[in-house]
Amino acid sequence: MPKETMTPRERWLAVLTRQEPDRVPMDYWATPEATAKLMKHLGCSSEREMLEKLHIDFVVTVSPRYVGPPIPEGYDVFGIGYRDIDYGTGVYQEAVYHPLAQYNSVEEIERNYTWPDPDWWDHSVIPEQVKGNEMYPIRGGGSEPFLIYKDLRGQEQAFMDLVLNPEMVHYCLDKLFDLAYENTVRIYEQIPGQVMLSYVAEDMGGQDDLMFSPAQIHEFLIPRMKRMIDLAHEAGVFVFHHNDGNIRRIIPDMIEAGIDILNPIQWRAKGMDREGLKRDFGDEIVFHGAMDNQYTLPFGTVEEVRQEVLDNLRILGEGGGYILAPCHNIQAVSPPENIVAMYETCYEHGWT
Repeated sequence: MPKETMTPRERWLAVLTRQEPDRVPMDYWATPEATAKLMKHLGCSSEREMLEKLHIDFVVTVSPRYVGPPIPEGYDVFGIGYRDIDYGTGVYQEAVYHPLAQYNSVEEIERNYTWPDPDWWDHSVIPEQVKGNEMYPIRGGGSEPFLIYKDLRGQEQAFMDLVLNPEMVHYCLDKLFDLAYENTVRIYEQIPGQVMLSYVAEDMGGQDDLMFSPAQIHEFLIPRMKRMIDLAHEAGVFVFHHNDGNIRRIIPDMIEAGIDILNPIQWRAKGMDREGLKRDFGDEIVFHGAMDNQYTLPFGTVEEVRQEVLDNLRILGEGGGYILAPCHNIQAVSPPENIVAMYETCYEHGWT
């Protein structure tokens, strides 16, 4: 086995700057339940020990500490209420109270709703979060506002608003983007030059096609995302763009807006074949993910997992520009043997 000559941070940076890393970097996304199963399988007492044992080039996320008005149990800072949903192998939270659902105009929202203030967070804690993690990629700042808007209004109403209440969508997204923008500025100010990645995301795709029209994406999302992307680039930060499903039609527009990394590459979604993505966009963006979470990792054999790793290295890794990771969070249904096989195979065959 070759000897590593780079730290995880250096390995990511090499891929992002189109230099040659010592090997293909590997990232980790998983639910807490999946992580607990994998730790037990590997006999590890901590997540950090598990990640290091699998040679994973994990990302360290920094964030401010909330110091604002008390938040009632079961709610978040936006006033969205949640309840736990048991899905058999774990628990997730689903929004069940949508604080803006009752309003029919911008004026009503302005009269009755208080938006979170950036001063509700203490950013002075961030430098301490970096200590001891200097050898890893640091992620901080970014935005994903329509995801919040859907929970503020209710998902069905939020999509209807794009047609029926566009002025409300614009107003709320401006508020959410402004909060995310100021938070990002303050993170950058705390650790100048140390943030490598900012997460500028929005889920635009379903299994077969976009959930928004391209016109809606251009009206409501891209101009605001571009402002965040420009902020990141001005600070020397790379933009990590998460966008689920079949987003093939909008990828050129996101590249034009300035994204650097595209995640999660759900290649089993219609129109997202890896060969086509690499051919058409491989010179312009780095691909992150592509280890299938719909069939291969949860239900495939160890051999199928290994073959998919080799296929991804061959297709997406050709000439560089690929970071191996699951295409979204590994679920607890995925056998630990499959997860280990994914990382061991990439570690064995990903050397450049």
